[in-house]
Amino acid sequence: MDAVKLRVARPTRDLDAVVRFYRNGLGFEVLGGFEDHAGFDGVMLGHAGAPYHLEFTMEHGHEAPRAPSEDHLLVFYVPDPEAWAERVRCMEAAGFAPVRSRNPYWDANGRTFEDPDGYRVVLQQAAWSR
Repeated sequence: MDAVKLRVARPTRDLDAVVRFYRNGLGFEVLGGFEDHAGFDGVMLGHAGAPYHLEFTMEHGHEAPRAPSEDHLLVFYVPDPEAWAERVRCMEAAGFAPVRSRNPYWDANGRTFEDPDGYRVVLQQAAWSR
């Protein structure tokens, strides 16, 4: 039986900028994409073999809204302290500065970064324990 896989899909205001954030900062790979499919352009980003990926779309003639709040998060748990520090360094080297998290819980053991649409990504230096 195939394992369950997760695709998180959402619109973006700027496809190129959001690709730079997730590819250059977080090290995601472009897994696929499409142009003018029923009025939409899109790209899928992820890591080969991972059970998840992100899809970002732009609808021709429509501007997507920004994130509804500062607490819309994708959280990546990185248990190894050196690997976590390297991911944070990569984000900063790509030009993305950490932002203060709306919920201070995430600042205790992580760093939060805001993508071009106002959605936030937390690099949490902890193991996923559930």
